[in-house]
Amino acid sequence: MIPTEAPLMNWQGVPFTKVTINDRFWRPRLEVLSKVTIKACLVQCEKTGRISNFAKAAGLMDGAFEGIYFNDSDVYKVLEGAAYLLMSNRDPELEAEIDGIIELIAAAQEPDGYLCTYYTLVAPDSKWTDMEKHEMYNGGHLIEAAVAYFEATGKRKLLDVACRMVDHYDRLFGPGKRHWVEGHEEIELALVKLYRVTQEERYWRLALWLLEERGHGHGKGEIWDKEEWGPAYCQDDVPVRDIEKVTGHAVRAMYLYTAMADVVHASGDPTYVDALHRVWAHTVERNMYVTGGIGPSQHNEGFTHDYDLPNESAYCETCAAIAMAFWNHRMYLLFGGA
Repeated sequence: MIPTEAPLMNWQGVPFTKVTINDRFWRPRLEVLSKVTIKACLVQCEKTGRISNFAKAAGLMDGAFEGIYFNDSDVYKVLEGAAYLLMSNRDPELEAEIDGIIELIAAAQEPDGYLCTYYTLVAPDSKWTDMEKHEMYNGGHLIEAAVAYFEATGKRKLLDVACRMVDHYDRLFGPGKRHWVEGHEEIELALVKLYRVTQEERYWRLALWLLEERGHGHGKGEIWDKEEWGPAYCQDDVPVRDIEKVTGHAVRAMYLYTAMADVVHASGDPTYVDALHRVWAHTVERNMYVTGGIGPSQHNEGFTHDYDLPNESAYCETCAAIAMAFWNHRMYLLFGGA
C-alpha cells in the first residue's frame, strides 16, 4: 500500500535514450522486434489500408477510407514502437520508411490542423459530434509517436504536425469554449508528454481541462446512449477528483488514472492525490488477478464488480496490462512506493 500521507516525490523517469540494454534476456528480444516484429506490423498497416488512408486524405491517391474509424491510431502506435527501436539502433532503412509515412501523415493534415482520416474521407461535416469516435484518442497516439520519434532522431516533422493538431484542439476546446469528453482516454496523458518536450504549459493545462470535463454530464455519443454501458464505461460518471472505485473499460480507466498522475506531476497540485490512492487500492486489492491482469469481462472489456476474477473466461486485455504498467510507473514517480 502507498500511504495517503506520502509526500510527493516528483521524481523523473529515465529517458529511453539514456539506456543501453545488452543482457542475454532482453537484448535478443529487442533484436527480434527490430528485425521481424516492427516490419511485420508495418506490412500489416500497408496491407489493411491504414497507411494508404493518409495518402487518400491528402489527395495523393484515389479511393475510399478502409477499416474502422480509429485505424489511424494503429499506424501511430507502430511508429512509436519504431521510434523506441531507433533510440537504441539507428537503422537507416527503417528510419527512411518511417520518414516516408510521416510525409503522408503531414500531407493528410488539414489546413486548420485537424487530423483524422476517417472524418476527412467519410464524414467531413460531422467532426466533433460523437465523443466516442476516437478523434482525440487518435490524436493522443500521434502525439506519443511524435514525441518518441523526436527523442529518437531529433527530427521535428511529426512533432510539428502534433503541435499544429493540438493548437487546433486548443482553439476549439477549453474554458469558455466547447465542452468535450473523449470517449477513449489517451489524449490527456499524451498532452503532458507534449508539454514535457516543448515546455508549452498550455498543453498540460488542456489535459487538466479535459480531466475536469468528466462527470458533469457533458458526454455525448454512442457510449452514453447504451443503457448497459453508460457514462461509467468511459469513466464519465463522477468528477475525477471524486473517484472511489475502478469502473468500465479497463484500458480507458488506466489511461485516465495515468493522466491524473501525470497532471499532478506536471503541476505540483495534489488535488487528485486522494482519488488516485483510493482507486489504486480498489483496483489492486479487489479487481486484479494474481498475475497482474485486470478487466475480467469480455462484455465491456473491463470491470464488473469486486472480486469477480474468473479464470476460464478472463478477458485481461494486453492493452490494459500495459496501461496498468504506465499508471504504476507514474505512481512510483509521484510517491516512491513499491
